[in-house]
Formats: sequence, C-alpha cells, structure tokens
Amino acid sequence: MYYISRVEIDTGNRRRISELTHLGAYHNWVEKSFPEEFAAGERSRKLWRIDQLNRRSFLLIISQSEPDITQLEAYGVPGTGQCKTYDAFLQSLVNGQKVSFRLTVNPARAAKQEGQRGRVYPHITVEKQLKYLENRAEKLGFSLVDHDYQIVQRGFPIVRKKGGKSIKLARATYEGSLIIENADIFRKTLTEGVGKEKAYGFGMMTVIP
Repeated sequence: MYYISRVEIDTGNRRRISELTHLGAYHNWVEKSFPEEFAAGERSRKLWRIDQLNRRSFLLIISQSEPDITQLEAYGVPGTGQCKTYDAFLQSLVNGQKVSFRLTVNPARAAKQEGQRGRVYPHITVEKQLKYLENRAEKLGFSLVDHDYQIVQRGFPIVRKKGGKSIKLARATYEGSLIIENADIFRKTLTEGVGKEKAYGFGMMTVIP
C-alpha cells in the first residue's frame, strides 16, 4: 500500500526554518515523520520533494506507511498536514493516457571504470539535463509529448555529510505532458522514483490526468 502526504512548510517561522538549511535536514524531518521506523532504525523507501505553489512551500512524501501527522507538521504550518491512500489513483492509470507531470531529479551519469564503481558526474547544462530525461523515458514506462515539456527550475542545493563535509548536487525540475506507454512500469516509476539521491529529495514524479 502506498500513501501520499503533504504539509505546508512554515516559512514564516524564522526559528523553525533556520534549521532547514540543507537537504540532509529535510531528509531527517521526513524520516522522523515515521517515528516507529525511526526508533527501530528502519529506513523504508520514501520519495519526497519540495514544491512551491502561489508563494507557499510544501513538503510532499510518497511512502508505504502513514506518517505521524504531528511529526509531519514539525516544521509545517499547524493543521496543514494531510495523508491519503495512493493506490486507487495508481490503479486508475492506463496505457495511452496523457497526463501532466512534475519531476525533480539529480541529473547525473556514472563514468564506467573497470573493476570499480564509476565516478558520478552531474549534468549541468539545460541541453544535457533535457537529454537525461528523454533518454530514460521509455525505460520508465512513458513517452514525452513533443514540445510540451521543459525544465522549470534548476539549482545546486547543499548536502552536509558526516564530518562536516558539504557537497553540491545538481537539481532539475521538469514539467510538461507525457503519454503512459506501460502502466505497470510507470506505476513503479511513481512509487520507486527516478535516478539517484532519492533520500535527499530527488526522483519523485507526480502526475495529473
């Protein structure tokens, strides 16, 4: 079973928002929103993303269990935490259906190195970031609608690793239209995400029929 949750981030509360200075802090907020898992040291797959709508910021989460609404609102506007089941919507998706989508990813490639893990290189130009999505569409269960998709936001947010080291990750957010070509694969795309660094707010695609 899958759930989709949302809470408005309390950007007007300077004390609260001052703690959310990097992606790791958001990751920690997401994990603590599932207190039983957090206490047990479990880490089930969760996708999350920060969206802006009408000058307000929202945290979205897709998960296999329900979050604790009180914890979900830890940095949120009181009373704005919501959670609903996602399965009925997922099952309603069919081959040939046209939907509008929003996707935030870490566009990167791993250079092959014999006998070891390849070094990861970010795609930093708009052209290469668009190609990143175009080249993966078929494997993700959809096709893009010609001339009806674009990158609407780009950046290099910071993640602070243990030991105080900070790294920047490339981030691109796409919006547009797509056609579902393989509904079973596409459902996995929506629940398992796209690309790398999912723990830090990358990989979530949402769609609207």
